[in-house]
Order: sequence, then structure tokens, then C-alpha cells
Amino acid sequence: MSDLENLLDLTPAHALDRLTAFMAELGLPAYRARQVVRHLWMAPAPDFAHMTDLPAALREQLAARFALPRLTAIARQRSSDGTEKFLFRLADGEAVETVAIPDGNRVTLCISSQAGCALQCAFCATGAMGFSRNLAVHEIAGQVREMRLLEPPIQVTNVVFMGMGEPLMNWKAVDPALTILNDPSGLGIGARHITVSTVGVLPGIVALGKRPEQFRLAISIHAPSDALRRELMPINAKYPLAEVIEAARVFDRRVTFEYVMLGGVNDGEEHALNLAALARECRAFVNLIPLHPGGARGFTASTRERVGAFARELRAQGIEVAVRRSRGVDIAAACGQLRTERLGRGTPRAPEQDGHVHVEG
Repeated sequence: MSDLENLLDLTPAHALDRLTAFMAELGLPAYRARQVVRHLWMAPAPDFAHMTDLPAALREQLAARFALPRLTAIARQRSSDGTEKFLFRLADGEAVETVAIPDGNRVTLCISSQAGCALQCAFCATGAMGFSRNLAVHEIAGQVREMRLLEPPIQVTNVVFMGMGEPLMNWKAVDPALTILNDPSGLGIGARHITVSTVGVLPGIVALGKRPEQFRLAISIHAPSDALRRELMPINAKYPLAEVIEAARVFDRRVTFEYVMLGGVNDGEEHALNLAALARECRAFVNLIPLHPGGARGFTASTRERVGAFARELRAQGIEVAVRRSRGVDIAAACGQLRTERLGRGTPRAPEQDGHVHVEG
């Protein structure tokens, strides 16, 4: 396997170039390369043997040169509300979670970008397990590919990078994965239906903003002051709130603030007023998130009444706001819960500095 070139780590355009060159080596027409590319993502085949529109001899030659690695589902749970959670084992034994959330005609897939997370946000189940490693391109986009390979398939319409890990600390893999997700020759999901969520990794926000596609940005704020945010989210010491808000202001597309409601911690009237001021600075939409019981780690959820009052206080300040419904409570759908339940917690390791975020001037 190690000697085989992994086609699923390549963007569709790059894969087409490689396959076209391979077909030329074999004296075969270029259209055969396009047939293979179609089976990578658009109409994915589990392996080369299943690409039955290709000659059997060519399928064997492809399998001898290239790899199409799968993610192995080791657990699948379905909630009473239709939410489904998958635990995928990776080739090296690591495991990540993916959650499919149906809502009318839409299915949003919440995907992971790292195995574990190094950020140690105080209320997060993933942060409690520590960081293992960044995911590769095929492991990120492959979570959507695996939905298409199910029987029957789950037709994903929206993708959110809100699973395990901080995507902008793995920009080296997330960047090409975004291309695969969006490319009509890849998974073909509209850019406005793909949201990257970050705690505020500034180089990554700049890099995402430089891409021409209309990808959405969500920023995990969770506290409207540096003092409280540092308590809840240690990363705030590196990327202070004022710098994060400024990055959101210059990001030329719609920004959403994610705000987990923690009872008696960040849900007071003064917090709402301060949050409204921050949202106004960068014209952000605010998404209030009831604390998922499995991710609590000693916190209690704000009451429904308090969440409602908080939302009204924001609206009174002219801020657009939505309250997210808790989904999959009965299947431990908070990020990291299923992995911890099945595999235990790993030994924390520090991530690579900024995850190879390179921003060209």
C-alpha cells in the first residue's frame, strides 16, 4: 500500500493529470482517465474492481499503481431524531467521528479535520482526549465519500467543519479537501453550503478569505471578553478577541459567531450586550448553542428560559440570532463522545505549529 499513489489525496484536476499520463503510458485514450476520476468522488467506487465500465485488465493495472483507501466504520448510531453518528477507524488505528444531521430536504454532515484536538476548550469532549494527529486530505473528504458508498447512500447537501479538531490548524490538508468537496468533478457541494468553523486561528482565516469560492466562516466565540475567553479557551492567549474580530471584519463574506450557552458563566445580560457589540463590528450572525450534556465537563447548560432571554437581548441590539436545536442527545452526538466511549482517551500531544498555514502576501 505504501508504494501505491493515493488518488484520493489529490484534487480532481491533479488526479486527472496523473491518470491521463498513466493512460498514455499504457497507450490508452485519455477518456479512460476521466472515467476513473468520475469514480473517485462523483459516483465513487469502493475499489478499482467495481469500476465495471473499465476493461478488467485496466482495473488490475490501476490497482497495481494507485490506492483508493477507505475509512472503516466501526460504529454507527441512529438517534430518535434521525441524526446518525459514525466512528471511522483510520489506517493507523486512529479514529474520528462524523455526524449526519437531516433537516427536511437537507442533510448536513459534520466532519472532523484532526484526530483529537490540542486546544483544550474547557467545555469540549474532544479537547479532553488530547491531540493525536492531523488528518490527511482523503481522510477529511473521505468522510463525505463514505456517505455516498453506504447502502442506501446518505445524500449530503451541506458540510460543516465542526467535528473533531481545529480545521485551520490543518490548513495544508483542509485547503485541497475544500477543493474536492466543492469541485463539480469532485463531490460537487456548493461553496455556500460548506462552512469552516474555527476558534480564531488568524493565518487560516486570512488563507480562507483569499480563496475565490464563497465558503462560509464560523468563529467559536463562546465568551465576549478576553478574560472569560482565556478561561474557557486557552487559544485566546495567542489570538486575542480583538484580533479575531478584526479578521472577521475584513473577511468579505458572511461570518457566524458560535456561542455555547453555559449556565451562570457566559449567559448574563452583560454578556449579551458585549456579544452584540462584537457582532455589530463585523456584521456577524449569532448562533446560540445549548450545551450538549455529553460535552459538559463540569458545566451546566443555560436554562431554556435564559437562552430565550439572551436571544431577545441580542435581537434588541439589532443582531440576527438563531438558537440551534440539540440533536442526537440520545446517541452522545457531542464531538468526541463516541470515540472516548469506544476507544478511551489518548495521550495528549502538541499539534504542529499553526498546522502548516501559509499565507502568501
